[in-house]
Amino acid sequence: MTLNILWTVASFILTIFILSYVFGDNMLFRIGSYLFVGVAAGYATLMVIYQVILPRLILPLVEGSNAEKVLTLPPLVLGILLLAKLSPRFSWLGKLSMGYLVGAGSAVAIGGAVLGTLFTQVGAAIGIFEMRTDSGGLFVLVEGVVLLIGTIGTLAYFHFGAHLRQHQTPQRPAIVVGLAVVGEIFIAIALGALFAGVYIAALTALIERLDFLISTIFSLF
Repeated sequence: MTLNILWTVASFILTIFILSYVFGDNMLFRIGSYLFVGVAAGYATLMVIYQVILPRLILPLVEGSNAEKVLTLPPLVLGILLLAKLSPRFSWLGKLSMGYLVGAGSAVAIGGAVLGTLFTQVGAAIGIFEMRTDSGGLFVLVEGVVLLIGTIGTLAYFHFGAHLRQHQTPQRPAIVVGLAVVGEIFIAIALGALFAGVYIAALTALIERLDFLISTIFSLF
């Protein structure tokens, strides 16, 4: 019971520290921010140690078979070379590790964007026309047309190619410009919806914290 009260008081004090930002940047808000960043960094470090380093590096080297030890050597060497980035004198040794991380990260990001987002969006825009008319009728057809136009327009908005004509500045084709305007409208609607979602989430968190403060005050006093 005493431990629960201590956690409640600590949560109450930290909430007051964070909400003090309403009056501007101050020391209380900085203390709360530093504690949050420190706890998050410590938690992330523990997760890396107990879920990555120990089970995937240390244990295979100590208790694994010869094949597992051989497979563990490349990440071990790359990790040691990456630690060389801490020293300005030997930071060049970590270029190999950084190059591998950047290359692998870029490949995963591009593959995920193409396969998980681009192809999926195009497939969804086309697949809606495969639905039966009795499942939605005219509404399904209109929805599919709007979705297809929005997808094409958004892709055209990010098309930066232009035809270079003699004695003229490079210009995009008129049809691409028109589709880009339509895509800009869809992008604005999407960003507005995302902002509204973030605002609602922040407002919900604020209401929850205010309710916590009020209920804590009544329970303690």
